[in-house]
Amino acid sequence: MPEKTWEVLPPEEPSRPGGAGAPWDRRARIAASFAVALASDALSVWLEFAPPLQWALDAGTAIVLFLILGRQWMLVPALVAEAIPGVAVFPAWVLVVGSIAMWGTIRK
Repeated sequence: MPEKTWEVLPPEEPSRPGGAGAPWDRRARIAASFAVALASDALSVWLEFAPPLQWALDAGTAIVLFLILGRQWMLVPALVAEAIPGVAVFPAWVLVVGSIAMWGTIRK
């Protein structure tokens, strides 16, 4: 009778939801962050004359973008720029999300 040999397989990696790989995850996060940034910048123009509401919107936008994109310190300058009265008419959130999408994170 032939001897049985056992084959040891490497442990399986947990599958990601939807079966998508890392590029799809990144694309979905970038698309979601662009949607949040566009909505925030559009609302920010209309809230220019109500600073407390605009600050709340910008703080909420920063928190949501930190949750979607992770620890991206490039979001902090946009938050500071949005806090300056009159600067809110420029699409700071969209520009920052675009720069993160194009160049990635800040590297040393």
